[in-house]
Amino acid sequence: MRKSIFTLILSTTLLLMSCGGDQAPKKTIKATGPAKTEVKKEASNPMDDKGIGPVKSVELAAEIDQTMVAEGKKLFKGKCSACHKVSKRFIGPAMKGVLKRRSPEWTMNMILNPDEMVKKNPIAKQLLMEYSAPMANQSLTEKEARNILEFFRTLN
Repeated sequence: MRKSIFTLILSTTLLLMSCGGDQAPKKTIKATGPAKTEVKKEASNPMDDKGIGPVKSVELAAEIDQTMVAEGKKLFKGKCSACHKVSKRFIGPAMKGVLKRRSPEWTMNMILNPDEMVKKNPIAKQLLMEYSAPMANQSLTEKEARNILEFFRTLN
């Protein structure tokens, strides 16, 4: 009985600690001396950010591959839709127009390498602060992530 109460209190405390408010993201300021201050900024254009992970470059054909779209849509529904909706904010951001906000490489690296991305990538860190829920690693292959990316191309 005592163990159950302790577990309930601990779980509730951890849950409350993990919930963030609607605070704006804070910039990191590093003081290097009394007269010098360095401000760490994220990339000025998020489309230039490739993210951190195995994907360094993505070639997108002019025509959208409908076979890849069908597979990507199926994967999205099975792996991603618990946290992401197409047209509205949910546990994670809406996916409609994601490729207007993020580069294809960043998007695939976030799918494939979310743990390292939320630790080291400024945009992913900001999203974690905004949504208060880390992206789950679904252990997808690069091919599966590429199919999801092709599905995202249809959501503009």
